[in-house]
Amino acid sequence: MDWSVVLEYHELFVRGFYTTILLTVVGVGVGLVIGLILGLMRLSGRWWLVRPATLYVDIFRGTPLLLQILFIHFGLIPTIWEGMGLISPGPLFSGFVALSLNAGAYIAEIFRGGIQSIDKGQMEAARSLGMSYGQAMRHVILPQAFRRMLPPLGNEFIALLKDSSLVAMIAVNDLTYAAWTTAKNTWERWAPYLTVGIMYFILTLLLSRLVYWLEKRFSPEAKERG
Repeated sequence: MDWSVVLEYHELFVRGFYTTILLTVVGVGVGLVIGLILGLMRLSGRWWLVRPATLYVDIFRGTPLLLQILFIHFGLIPTIWEGMGLISPGPLFSGFVALSLNAGAYIAEIFRGGIQSIDKGQMEAARSLGMSYGQAMRHVILPQAFRRMLPPLGNEFIALLKDSSLVAMIAVNDLTYAAWTTAKNTWERWAPYLTVGIMYFILTLLLSRLVYWLEKRFSPEAKERG
């Protein structure tokens, strides 16, 4: 096993590390916005909101992420950009779009489950105090639901970090692409992939510890202690 190839190609690994972090942060951030909107649409009770949101969630949860990445990069984005007379923005943008859309579908179900777990009496009590539906949701329901949603949201973030490796298939220079390129150029098979595996493991471990800390920070016991 020749570890010197990792030093030789260290710039590729460093760039891949930042790209992986960026893909995960953007995917989670945009996914949270999409998930919240879709979750509220599914809870609205209006069929013209429920059906499109349900169809979106079913499509993105029912098809492989790799297929979504390939479809968005080679089909959807070139079609839209060429239709506007523009040049496609490149594989990194496709990665952002695919991961965000996919995360939005899973986070929508987390939001829906978290909100539905709150007793209906909470909403009725807030409305009886003169709050609008939006105010009751923002000040009463969502803060309570957020605590219950933290564990599944943490799992989704960790899953997205690992799933971001699939964008290497469209030549996004993330960690997996760095390992694959190093192995291809040097014929050293072990060191590059082991290095990247250790980096993913450390990142997921740190993220799981952060989620655990947040769970304790926002637990009812912590709030009682002030």
